[in-house]
Amino acid sequence: MTVSQQNALRKAESYLDYQAFSRSGLIEQLEFEGFPTADASWAVDQLTVDWNEQAGKKADSYLEFQAFSRSGLIEQLEFEGFSTAEATWGVDNTPVDWNEQAAKKADSYLEFQSFSRSGLVDQLLFEGFTPEQAEYGASAVGL
Repeated sequence: MTVSQQNALRKAESYLDYQAFSRSGLIEQLEFEGFPTADASWAVDQLTVDWNEQAGKKADSYLEFQAFSRSGLIEQLEFEGFSTAEATWGVDNTPVDWNEQAAKKADSYLEFQSFSRSGLVDQLLFEGFTPEQAEYGASAVGL
């Protein structure tokens, strides 16, 4: 292996020690660090990584600071470069109370704008919550 490949491999391992990445996201991060695409790809391909597990870790990290519906979280993980299967596995294997997520999302909407109950329910439905979750979220914030 070249010195650049060796350094890219060490950097990739270092990133995975403290943050979750998709395969493509990790390659992009290495490219951002200045590694050539070929070396970044080579390094990531040398790793033994459970990308499903990485998707689960990434899902969990998103839920620490933002509310999501199940479908919205899957879409976010896909945006991060996870495949649909990886994103779905990650979300489905992360313990989540989707009613609680709907309530948090409803509360965050009400911080910035006013809604009627039906308007808030419609917004939560648009975000991907089920009708039951949307109703729960609206009730949880007092509408």
